[in-house]
Amino acid sequence: MMCMSRKLWIPIGAVAVLALIGAGGAYAYFFSGLRTSPSSLALSSPSASPSAASSAGGAGTWQITTGSLVGYRVTEQFVGQSSTHEAVARTSDVSGQVTITKTGTTYVMTSAKVTAQLASLASVDQVAGYNVTNRDRIVSQSLGVSAYPTAVFQAQSVTLPAGVETGQTVTVSVPGQLTIRGVTKDVTATVQLRVSGTTAQIAGSISTNMTDFGISPPSIGFTTVQPATTIEFSLNLAASA
Repeated sequence: MMCMSRKLWIPIGAVAVLALIGAGGAYAYFFSGLRTSPSSLALSSPSASPSAASSAGGAGTWQITTGSLVGYRVTEQFVGQSSTHEAVARTSDVSGQVTITKTGTTYVMTSAKVTAQLASLASVDQVAGYNVTNRDRIVSQSLGVSAYPTAVFQAQSVTLPAGVETGQTVTVSVPGQLTIRGVTKDVTATVQLRVSGTTAQIAGSISTNMTDFGISPPSIGFTTVQPATTIEFSLNLAASA
């Protein structure tokens, strides 16, 4: 009887081991081989040749319009995986304005305010076998969206590089204050700006850390999140009448 039991348990054990190996292989396949994240937000391709920005060379007040996006990018680490994954979420519920003035031949972004509604943040990356909308719910809770529904970036005055007045793409570091979850911190945005007639585009990013705003990195069993966070944006603007 004992001998028969041993003979019976040996193949059962072998099957169990094979099942575990198979499960591990499937896990590696789904979470390592089938993960995709969109590229960072950027300016759209420019026209064939720069044109005069406007009669005022871009000076004036510019309103954020439809098609604008703000979002975040963080690094996730799945248990048992050596490679990391970029979790990316975005919202198109964005408002604000930018003011540019001209003194002599110098153009200055005297103010800029961007407000993003956090409740509409939605993941745009993909992880096979995982519903990323579950992450959105956890992020919403971590951000305390019910009490703090917006993230706001308020820029300080900054001189714009030469070329903005002729529709060239210019790059500038913009200092300012970022407010998330009721906490305001000094940050610097790396910004690309292009003005074309009565429209303009701004794209860029802010590197920060979620713990600076009192947000603990989410951890959901098989996934941990690194605290370093990149906030990225692509803004379409129209000159105010």
